[in-house]
Amino acid sequence: MDRSNTALGEFLRSRRARITPRQAGLPDDGGFRRVPGLRREEIAQLAGVSVDYYVRLERGRRLNVSETVLDAISRALRLDPVERTHLFQLAKPATDRTRRAATRPQPVRPGLRDLLRILEHTPVLVLGRRLDVLASNEMARALLTDFDALPHRERNLVRFMFCDETARSLYTHWDTHARDIVASLRRDAGRHPHDPLLAELVGELSIADEDFRRWWADQDVHRHTHGSKHFHHPVVGPLTLNYESLTLPADQDQRLSVYTAEAGSSSEEALRLLAAWIRQPEAAHGQHVRALFQRREELVGSSTEPVDVQGAVEGEGQAPDREIAQVDGDLVVRLDQASGLEERISSSTGINCATSPRWPGVMTKASGQRPPSPTE
Repeated sequence: MDRSNTALGEFLRSRRARITPRQAGLPDDGGFRRVPGLRREEIAQLAGVSVDYYVRLERGRRLNVSETVLDAISRALRLDPVERTHLFQLAKPATDRTRRAATRPQPVRPGLRDLLRILEHTPVLVLGRRLDVLASNEMARALLTDFDALPHRERNLVRFMFCDETARSLYTHWDTHARDIVASLRRDAGRHPHDPLLAELVGELSIADEDFRRWWADQDVHRHTHGSKHFHHPVVGPLTLNYESLTLPADQDQRLSVYTAEAGSSSEEALRLLAAWIRQPEAAHGQHVRALFQRREELVGSSTEPVDVQGAVEGEGQAPDREIAQVDGDLVVRLDQASGLEERISSSTGINCATSPRWPGVMTKASGQRPPSPTE
């Protein structure tokens, strides 16, 4: 059986299973149902097609389905615009042209690379098929991971999300973002059902990760156009970034993803600190430490007990979940309760930053060397 038609049947069954008779405007007899959701004959009735025709469609039979019928089925299944497009892509037979498109290289134009370089104060990525990371600027690599240092096969946002342990600590709401990425990959599978590299990626992650396997089976599809993401970065702490994902006119399989922070927010200040850390790690860290030292004088004084600064430092760039204490004359700033990440500022010798078990070496600024990436 043709693989794309198998995918069509699986998608139809998953959408049918999520609709109740009441949602579809059908009488609910209250009787026992062997399967969740609507029965096949009920979808056929709503779509105005014969039961036999719909059953063959769900079983992946090779049918020349008209757009009118697909529209009717889409309405019966209550599909959103992204799901409707996905249905049409699964239903139409693959051509030699679409098969070739699934495997052709995706070079990034020099002008686009120049754009990434010019946008030096905000993270920017160019994503391709399968959510491959085709290009990234320094800010994106500092925010997420150094994709340029990875083998080409591993430069992939889905692989990073599920195979790199640092991703689960980096994203505050990892489950939500990871599930959205799986749904985005599912959309790519509908556009390129004969992509062997995509099939390899799905197979590998299905074996390696239970979460991926479960979410892939849900058949959800999603198109990332805009939204917000919450991070807990090992260097600059918590930040919330908005993103815009723009499809490039010259290549519909390439997207430019730009991350920005709200003007005047602590996240904007965190991005500035991250940009400074990239250029001159010592100077950026020193500026951050001096600001903390000044706030210590105002908030802690001579107290030796930890002081919760939540609310007291709102709007001043200091993360609300951090604590400040004075220990043996030194200032100790608890950056991350979960990981134990701390900064210690010596009252006599300057900066002496402790490391965290989760982020070894991240905050060792006194050495004068740029800290290694958490993936190193």
